[in-house]
Amino acid sequence: MAPKRTPETDARDTLRGGLPDRYLTPEDLTALFSVPLETVYAWRKKRTGPPGFRIGKHLRYDPAAVHAWISSLSEHEAA
Repeated sequence: MAPKRTPETDARDTLRGGLPDRYLTPEDLTALFSVPLETVYAWRKKRTGPPGFRIGKHLRYDPAAVHAWISSLSEHEAA
């Protein structure tokens, strides 16, 4: 019988502390903002969009970073 997993004994739970349940894909951003995929990649190339990162060959976005980027746009427009 396998030992019962608890948060104290499972290293994955420790690693996931503070991490989102799922990182966003470029396709998620296209659906969220109703923009073409090329626009998301252009934002990345010009460094004007939300910060992304690569996991191997896959581009991902932290939902908190996307939210912060949206907030910064809103603040900039209000100023």
